Amino acid sequence: MTEKALFLVRALMEESGVAFGTSGARGLVSAMTDRVCYGYTTGFLNYLREIGEFAPTSEVALGGDLRPSTPRILRACAQAIRDACGVPVFCGHVPTPAIAHYAFARRIPSLMVTGSHIPDDRNGIKFHRASCEVLKTDEASIARQTVRLDHSRFTADGQLIDASPLPETLNIEDSYLQRYLEFFGDEALSGLTVGLYQHSAVGRDLLACILRALGAEAVPLGRSDRFIPVDTEALRPEDIDLARHWAGEHRLDAIVSTDGDSDRPLLADHRGKWLRGDILGLLCARELGAECVVTPVSSNTALEKSGAFPRTIRSRIGSPYVIAAMEAARENGGIVCGFEANGGFLLGSKIARDGRELAALPTRDAVLPIVSVLAAAKKLPVADLYADLPQRVTWSDRLKEFPTADSQAILTWLASGSEGERKERIEMHYHSLVGKLAHVDQTDGLRMTFESGAIIHLRASGNAPELRCYTETNTEESARHLNAAALKLVGDELIQTARASQQKYRDHIRG
Repeated sequence: MTEKALFLVRALMEESGVAFGTSGARGLVSAMTDRVCYGYTTGFLNYLREIGEFAPTSEVALGGDLRPSTPRILRACAQAIRDACGVPVFCGHVPTPAIAHYAFARRIPSLMVTGSHIPDDRNGIKFHRASCEVLKTDEASIARQTVRLDHSRFTADGQLIDASPLPETLNIEDSYLQRYLEFFGDEALSGLTVGLYQHSAVGRDLLACILRALGAEAVPLGRSDRFIPVDTEALRPEDIDLARHWAGEHRLDAIVSTDGDSDRPLLADHRGKWLRGDILGLLCARELGAECVVTPVSSNTALEKSGAFPRTIRSRIGSPYVIAAMEAARENGGIVCGFEANGGFLLGSKIARDGRELAALPTRDAVLPIVSVLAAAKKLPVADLYADLPQRVTWSDRLKEFPTADSQAILTWLASGSEGERKERIEMHYHSLVGKLAHVDQTDGLRMTFESGAIIHLRASGNAPELRCYTETNTEESARHLNAAALKLVGDELIQTARASQQKYRDHIRG
């Protein structure tokens, strides 16, 4: 084999198992070797060069979260930028939206090394173009890029031999803080005492600074020196218990937190009850006076039932799909925003209020929904802010280490055949739980709405080998119990039936 060889990025993906998920490339740390991360970054820059967004001497901003593997991957990405004749601008260990805010303002590309909420045996790279996240069409174009890899620069296990140290850290935190201070003002949160669940979130210190700059008393809670995979969409029982304990121990108006890369928010009321991300997003959109809201099909239907917004649009799950729909919606004017069931809030157009402006930030942001709802809580407690919403409650959980192939087998089997066959098949398994089927939505996965009003939504995770389950009913208890029952049904019945169906089909083809 020659020292230098050409590879398709797609071939590196297949070889390593590190593929594009819902938000960027993700995989096991053991699979995300320097060679793979170098190749991915080179493919990203080749694509940007192709579309005129990268050239020699172009700056590329990069940062990372607090996972143990992040510094190594950052060095590999920075080396790829240098070798492409670009200039790496290291922004430190800061939130993903802070990197995006800095880079978008300067019209330069950026990347963030993070696995977000998934366990730290995995990691990932989020790529941003000069003005927006990398969308699905961009991912396909990156995958077809050819990259040149010099084998002499890597060890047998794929690690760089000559990776240079990262550049000196550039402070971008101040400008991100100023974004909120200039729009909301230094008295926006005055009089509020806010608990800050820090765990291992990369934005834990910056969020504390923002809260205090806006006038709140921020009480640090639960700081950790080891990485904790806090998933805002599927909270761990211990996170639920911690919030209730802190609410009882301290006199708090609210508790806030984020996921690992601090682009998804968490907010609990004074009782320590965490708000679901889609409810937090709905409240934020209402406080901002949004005229068009884009959200994935998995979000709470209280959005439409509230009647608070002239236009609502449903998309597939994942910020790239929300962003694409927001871009189309902006053509009709008005304040356009989006949010996801995990709480990530995206501002698609600027907002002007009382002589102040808040620029668009079309990427997931944890700070805006936290600050918007806390500012409203000065007049009305958080618990009262959502009390008047239609009583629809969502719950989400997942089966971990569940092969994607098995998830797809279940979804294919349930949805196959005619409408009548599909209805009969779904009711055969779910009738005892929720009654007769009303309709099915296959925008992303399989979303089943029943005549009782209950909703069960199954889909394969785009970021990890997990089967996600979303349920919606009129009460939290019933939504939670239905979710557990639906996941148990997957493990007890559906997977065996789906596998048997697949085998029968293969036998038929061979026969």
